[in-house]
Amino acid sequence: MSRLFWVRHAPTHAKGLVGWSDLPADLSDTARLARLQARLPEDAVIVSSDLTRSVATADAITGSRLRLSHERDLREIHFGAWELQHWDTIEDQNHLRRFWERPGDVRPPGGESWHEVCARVDRAVSRLLNAYPGRDIVAVAHMGVILTQVQRGLQVGAYEAFSHRIDNLSVTELQRLPDGWRVNTINHLP
Repeated sequence: MSRLFWVRHAPTHAKGLVGWSDLPADLSDTARLARLQARLPEDAVIVSSDLTRSVATADAITGSRLRLSHERDLREIHFGAWELQHWDTIEDQNHLRRFWERPGDVRPPGGESWHEVCARVDRAVSRLLNAYPGRDIVAVAHMGVILTQVQRGLQVGAYEAFSHRIDNLSVTELQRLPDGWRVNTINHLP
């Protein structure tokens, strides 16, 4: 039985919707990074999305763990035309509300829907579990990515999954069981 330790990357301090923009992470809280590294299993493999904020965070907490290649499918939601905009500056507020209030097939202009994000992340998780059966996996990714797996683990709708907070440098632990998933912790701050 594998455990997945989802770690949200260090903060970017950006305001607005940050999806596929490749922003750097603020890794100045070295004490918190050390606590995070100590909280994770030493024999785990570690993977990250290919975006700089996740790569740098993963590199900072790898220690002696086996570091895997970056996984593009662990990228944040692609916000398309809404990328880096503040909520109140998006022209079509009704479209924005539909995206968050009825997540599913609604997509930002030029972006991806919640269902598309879930399918992308689920594929990545399946590849990792097949490549490293029975191993603990630390995955450094993004809030939306982690929420897809919270939804999967709790077997709730997307709207319910969105009610969970996922802070920077937090750990969300899921365990793969023979008959499904168990959520052990959500948003644990070491």
